[in-house]
Amino acid sequence: MISKKTQYGLKALSYLAQLENEGPVLISDISKKKNIPLKFLESILLDLRKAGFLESKKGKGGGYFFAKHPSKIKVAAIIRLLDGPIALVPCASLNFYKKCDDCDEKTCGLNHLMKEVRDASLKILENKTVADLAYNY
Repeated sequence: MISKKTQYGLKALSYLAQLENEGPVLISDISKKKNIPLKFLESILLDLRKAGFLESKKGKGGGYFFAKHPSKIKVAAIIRLLDGPIALVPCASLNFYKKCDDCDEKTCGLNHLMKEVRDASLKILENKTVADLAYNY
C-alpha cells in the first residue's frame, strides 16, 4: 500500500497539472480543493521541490508550479521519492536492494514471486505520468 503522504502528493501533483497553464498555485488552494491537511502538504511539496519536480515563487502571484512538464514525471519516481521502494520486500528491490539474512535468493520462492510483482507494478508505474493522472482518469 502507498502511504497517505504519497496519496496526497499524487493528488496535489494531479491538481497542479490540471491548472498548469494558470501559473503558480497557492498551497492553501491545493489543501482546500484536495482536502489535504495544510502542514502535511507543505512538507510534501517541499520534498517535491527539493527533488526538482516543482518550483515555488514567493510573494504576490506566488505558489507552486512544475519544474518540468507533468508528462515527464513518472508516477514511479514520485512513489520512490515519498515512500521509498516499490518492491514489497527488500531483496526484490531495484533501487533499495538489501539481501535478506535468512534465505537464499536463488531458491527462495518468495523472492521470485515478489520480483514478478515488482516488475508488473513497474510496467504500469514507469509508463504513467502525473499528466496521465490529471487528464486520463
